[in-house]
Amino acid sequence: MDVWEKCRSWTASQLQETGQDCYYQVISDTFDGTEVTFADRRIVMAASHDYLGLSADQRVREAAMAAVRRFGTSLGGSRAISGSLRLHEQLEEQLAQFLGQESAAVLPSGYQANLMLAPLLDKDDYVFSDLSNHASLDEVIRLGEAKERKFLHSNMKHLEELLTTTRAGAGKTILSDGIFSVEGDICDLPALTQLAGRHSAYVVLDSSHDLGVLGPKGAGAAEHYGVQPLLITSALSKSLASVGGVIAGPAEVIRYLRFHARTSLFTAAASPANVAAALAALEILQTEPERRQRVLNLAERLHNGLRALGYDTGASTTPVVPVLVRGRERCLRMWRKLCEAGVFTAPMTYPGVRAGREVLRVTLTAAHTDTQLERLLNAFEAVGLAEGVLPEAGPPREYAPVRITRPTMATSTARGEEP
Repeated sequence: MDVWEKCRSWTASQLQETGQDCYYQVISDTFDGTEVTFADRRIVMAASHDYLGLSADQRVREAAMAAVRRFGTSLGGSRAISGSLRLHEQLEEQLAQFLGQESAAVLPSGYQANLMLAPLLDKDDYVFSDLSNHASLDEVIRLGEAKERKFLHSNMKHLEELLTTTRAGAGKTILSDGIFSVEGDICDLPALTQLAGRHSAYVVLDSSHDLGVLGPKGAGAAEHYGVQPLLITSALSKSLASVGGVIAGPAEVIRYLRFHARTSLFTAAASPANVAAALAALEILQTEPERRQRVLNLAERLHNGLRALGYDTGASTTPVVPVLVRGRERCLRMWRKLCEAGVFTAPMTYPGVRAGREVLRVTLTAAHTDTQLERLLNAFEAVGLAEGVLPEAGPPREYAPVRITRPTMATSTARGEEP
């Protein structure tokens, strides 16, 4: 059989029939990180994870441009050979300190940061992974040699059963997202840590979506709970307004991985512009807590505005807002109609979610305005009525309000009104 036949059958008409032509759509311009030009129209961008609204911040832009002027656009080599700058080390040192870890390594992407875990997963070991973990954590399990045990999403009883029935003396690693990227709920890190302690296991936490959002200083789920896992990984493309990834933990572990993880040894170093942008964003994250308060305020109003209309936003209490629509065709059709109504969202269908649990994922940033939030809610109301997702009789008389998960902050200037 021709190995390329499957490619020839993957035609534009098939993409249209399956609705997958909704993906890889081109945005021609952006405006302050809150609006974009799409299909020749300027619409609200509500599918970005730039939670603190720093990607368009002039200080971050200037830091990136200064790095390009000094070092160029690429270093032309891996960190192990010719690609290490003092700039990389500065970011690693500051991220390690911020995350409460001894050491850190910066990678060109968040996906690669998780793949860096593979050398830790030996053939006699076991790895336990939440069913809703990000695809990159699934991929590192495939790359490693450890035996996989999946536990039901956030189900500590099921995890304990799996740990209890695993061979005594075997190495055990538990993998979990901090904030789950589709459901928007937060892992029970204290329970994970307690189970790990009882069963001689280690916890690795992917904090891509909680770094900058959770914790008194914005350091993520570990700081939020006051519990420190063995390792923390994170993308730099969310709250740190860049592209890249980080893995932080004990110095001896990070040192070992630098020399044994192929994803680190055999990839070009993160670009100077991306490293400098992340450094600038990290400083702003720590000195301007009002940005975190702003995005949390907007998220709470978004959750409750959607629920007041009759939508279900699931178990999320974070800025990741999943709007349940059920049905692949309906989900993709609503995505198109929302674009026409002036709002760009993220359609999540199988295999990103289970069939029957399709959602439109909505995320706002600290840079979005109250007016843009109202435009979004008005669009969801109009499209939901047209699609029969919302009742014709009108919104529900009562709904269960969402109380967003917030850090305890002694001082904050945030009030949540229009910037």
